Amino acid sequence: MAFKLASVSTLAITAALGLTMGACASMPGWGGAGTNPAVQAPAQVQWVRDVHSHARPEIARVGHVDLDLTADFDRKVLSGTATLDISGRAGADQIILDVRNLDIESVSDGAGRAMTWRLGASDPILGQALEIDLPPLSAGETRKLVINYATRPDAAALQWLNPSQTAGGEQPYLFSQGQAILTRTWIPTQDSPGIRQSYSARIVVPEDLKAVMSAEMLTPEGEPAGPGQRAYRFRLNNPVPPYLIAIGVGDIAFASLGERTGVYTEPSMLEAARAEFPAVESMVEEAEALYGPYLWGRYDLLVLPPSFPFGGMENPRLTFATPTIVAGDQSLVALVAHELAHSWSGNLVTNATWDDFWLNEGFTVYFENRIMEAVYGRDRAMQEQVLGWEDLQGELADLPPEDTRLKLDLAGRDPDEGMTNIAYEKGAFFLRTIERIVGRDRFDGWLKGYFERNAYRPMTTAMFLEDIRTYLIRGDAALEEALMMDAWVYQPGLPSNAMAPVSQAFDPVDAAARSVFLEGGAPPQSLWQGWNTQQRQRFLAWRPEGHQAGQDWLSDAQLKALDEGLGLSAAGNSEVLFAWLQIAMTHRYEPAVAPTEAFLTGMGRRKFVLPLFQTLWGEGEWGRDLARRIYAAARPLYHPVTSNSVDAVVGVPN
Repeated sequence: MAFKLASVSTLAITAALGLTMGACASMPGWGGAGTNPAVQAPAQVQWVRDVHSHARPEIARVGHVDLDLTADFDRKVLSGTATLDISGRAGADQIILDVRNLDIESVSDGAGRAMTWRLGASDPILGQALEIDLPPLSAGETRKLVINYATRPDAAALQWLNPSQTAGGEQPYLFSQGQAILTRTWIPTQDSPGIRQSYSARIVVPEDLKAVMSAEMLTPEGEPAGPGQRAYRFRLNNPVPPYLIAIGVGDIAFASLGERTGVYTEPSMLEAARAEFPAVESMVEEAEALYGPYLWGRYDLLVLPPSFPFGGMENPRLTFATPTIVAGDQSLVALVAHELAHSWSGNLVTNATWDDFWLNEGFTVYFENRIMEAVYGRDRAMQEQVLGWEDLQGELADLPPEDTRLKLDLAGRDPDEGMTNIAYEKGAFFLRTIERIVGRDRFDGWLKGYFERNAYRPMTTAMFLEDIRTYLIRGDAALEEALMMDAWVYQPGLPSNAMAPVSQAFDPVDAAARSVFLEGGAPPQSLWQGWNTQQRQRFLAWRPEGHQAGQDWLSDAQLKALDEGLGLSAAGNSEVLFAWLQIAMTHRYEPAVAPTEAFLTGMGRRKFVLPLFQTLWGEGEWGRDLARRIYAAARPLYHPVTSNSVDAVVGVPN
């Protein structure tokens, strides 16, 4: 999913927070058993100034959010109350929250007495500060604030879908996407990844729909809530950063995948989704074997309608996932391994600010690959490492040098600009470099301890470096020099100790690519049938040496032979189809125009949508006319995260 903290001030809070996590006794009614082990939060938290939040947690902070909201699909509005549990230093007489395009109706205390509040100036990225005056807080006091409010139809975190935009085509749908700083568009709170909050909720929806959240489902069947409505209740005792508070409402069914795993989706998608994810339970087991207990009770998936803008989102207990990973052959389940890994790296130990985003994603890509190795073997894992390395080389070539550092500087910019392969792949290769130098067993021991020591508290790059120097390097000057850690995190590009991965599984793929693309050979139909998705991606990623973006390198006859021989335009695997359409549009291959249009109007995953529109736009008026026509039809289907990105390329249709 590039900014320098103008003045990073770190204030250590010496008083214990007392955030003991109680066990969640009950699970969603459709799933199996599972509990959340009690976890003691660290006694000290370093409050880091987050330039993407108005909050001042060192003064006063939110510890719990209780939502009571009604979903109005006609108005496309969530309305009701958010009750906040707040605490702070003795004498604190104000708390500052983050809001963006929220209609605040009133603010009162726990006894119903009106509070004085005001909204600050509006910023297009940050929204507004909601400043609430308080009677001075006492040491150790927790106080309640009740905010009555409503969202707006254009709330950036929420997408309201008409029935025609869903798989079933009969009921509307609502889902949220809060990362990075969009939760403030539907919940008034301190919207910073470093300010963890537990939450509870009562969500009222039309009686023929079901609500789900990233929390324990207390009322699986709902409860009456007035004529034509039902209410669903939720609770998450484990404190999380606000971007992980998530909601889905729609015609939603459930299928069990194992004792503590399952999948939610629309009824028409349920059997396909169930068949796609038989390995999820074993993934959880292998992850626990690597780095300790899964602390969130259940691990379920919500396969969303096609407009969801990301591959997946690691909302606790309930990963939100794009339907593009339901390929019919379990070939794209690495995404599930990735989101599961976030249960440790990201959800448990979270970047304190978006400058430190690599601490979430680099660790997760590394962990994901270890899960894939444990479940599917080292050969599969190495293939994915090679593809990740190739993606990283492209990113290093395209980005400004300052944005290729792990420790970013995103001040004044949307934090989404830091969500590049630098955080994901450079971060992962940094950790693999440490593993290679110190040995896997020693590295695993440190990493497991890292998750345990830092559970439920915000993490900065400086804190990470302190931890690894204290518990792994232990004053070994030669090891410190060999690891080159400061170069990895603070310098552009790759240090000299970076090592490209190798997979022999790609040898026949590369040979076939040279035969077809250099020597004019026939498409490798028999080999293609036996290749996995990673090998097919490798084949389609081949380019002549020195190839420039937008440059033709295949004839129409070659394109036709590839398309018809390998069935590319009809591929059911979204990764393969995307790779082919990129080639086809670069060459203005007319037979692939219709599949491209169907692809771009059939889903809204930004990973695919944005590059394809960029490719079309780079093809002069032929591609630009096509891009404008397709985007005019597709834009209403996209989540704002996707449409905002494409707007910058194509423009907003008239």
